[in-house]
Amino acid sequence: MEAVVFVFSLLDCCALIFLSVYFIITLSDLECDYINARSCCSKLNKWVIPELIGHTIVTVLLLMSLHWFIFLLNLPVATWNIYRYIMVPSGNMGVFDPTEIHNRGQLKSHMKEAMIKLGFHLLCFFMYLYSGSNCPC
Repeated sequence: MEAVVFVFSLLDCCALIFLSVYFIITLSDLECDYINARSCCSKLNKWVIPELIGHTIVTVLLLMSLHWFIFLLNLPVATWNIYRYIMVPSGNMGVFDPTEIHNRGQLKSHMKEAMIKLGFHLLCFFMYLYSGSNCPC
């Protein structure tokens, strides 16, 4: 069972790494004015829920398989993703809103968040890889 959990976590983490890189590239395209804000936000908003679901499933699997340390490491990021999705103001297009992305430095904060998530997912990738290779299967 442990090997299945870590293989799934590893594959999910690969998808989340690619998603983080996609977020960074799309936000940097917006920063350089290669795409407009509406196009950028619509591209990013369609991937917010898959990111949320992917990370939450891995967190729940780690809880069910009793890997406490890795679960506690993943819990703040999963909680942040849920909080960010729930706290979208009414009237906004989604987590990424084209009317507000240039106001109050939101573009920089979204970019910083994507970079932090990329680093976190890279760390988790190697943790899952190491933990999965040490499974007594």
